[in-house]
Amino acid sequence: MILKKKTTCLLFTVLLASTAVNKGYAEGDEWRENMKYLQYSSRYFGPNAFPMPELRNGYLGTRWEVELRGEYHDSEGDRTKDVYARLFIPVAEGRAGVEVNCVIYEYYNMTGETVEERHAAGSYWDHGAHGDIIVSSFYQLVKSEKWADMMLEATLKTASGNRLVDARFTDAATYWFNVNIGRNLYKRPDGKFHLRIQGLAGFYCWMTNDMVHRQNDALIYAAGISGAFKNLTLNADIAGIYGYKNNGDRPLQLRTKLNYEYKKNILSFRYRHGMKDALYDTLSLAYIRCF
Repeated sequence: MILKKKTTCLLFTVLLASTAVNKGYAEGDEWRENMKYLQYSSRYFGPNAFPMPELRNGYLGTRWEVELRGEYHDSEGDRTKDVYARLFIPVAEGRAGVEVNCVIYEYYNMTGETVEERHAAGSYWDHGAHGDIIVSSFYQLVKSEKWADMMLEATLKTASGNRLVDARFTDAATYWFNVNIGRNLYKRPDGKFHLRIQGLAGFYCWMTNDMVHRQNDALIYAAGISGAFKNLTLNADIAGIYGYKNNGDRPLQLRTKLNYEYKKNILSFRYRHGMKDALYDTLSLAYIRCF
């Protein structure tokens, strides 16, 4: 089992590392003069440039998880498809954890109006784009059936994504911190059914191209409810980022997720509805293997 986990981790690392190469822009120096016009906010970039933190119930799992997900993002001026990968490693029997994830491949096609609005070089790229590698660490602060579960998250998004030229990924570092809290409203004695409320609040910061204000600081927040019955789990929440510049940096999402687990195999279906500065509606289907 240990060898299997190490092999899985190695293969996942190689897969993510392969996305960090070939960052050159075909358009090269001709486009670089337009970089100063880019708006570094969720409204004027692709759907994966400013990831929204997950609402995680307030507690950590004790199993390794490897996820592969396909997503379709739809907005009035952009159709995007991507493949996403994630690896979660529990530490100290679930008292801490590390997660690595990345959009391995993103294919996009924007309208001319969207290209002009975002000051992009083109509407699509034959070879697609790859996303930023995101590394998260988690720490269980409190775990209490009687009161509540509380967990701290610290995350760094690297600048490994490409196609800044088409306003797909920012080519700039981002980080965020938040506290997840969750509490059971009801739990059946046999553990086969529960109803739970959860929320998070924290700080979100990213680098920009503004020579005066080099970074944008924001609040992050989410609140939701989840229920589980036997092998099915349903989550619904509303989450947002509230930037101080008000330049398209205040996205809001209504998110739902349905999971079905069978013998450590999970099928996960998600739907996210974008509001305010989140322009995309997203459908996704994932396979998760637990160890």
